[in-house]
Amino acid sequence: MVTRTPKTDILMIKDVAEYLKVTERTIYRLAAAKKIPAFKVGGSWRFSRADIDRWIQQQSSVVLDASHSSDISHPG
Repeated sequence: MVTRTPKTDILMIKDVAEYLKVTERTIYRLAAAKKIPAFKVGGSWRFSRADIDRWIQQQSSVVLDASHSSDISHPG
């Protein structure tokens, strides 16, 4: 019997779309453009839940950094 943990889950397009609350088409586009961590198995996209979680954190950091840099460049 294989024990699965959330950190080792492999997700499919539908799973990632539900997880991120976007359409499957959006996930296809992001994967094809290499803007989200993904890999193909037999022509089908797959995603590591751990990689997606890290990507979410990185995206949050980018947004925070951008908002701070705009505050710095436009002191008020």
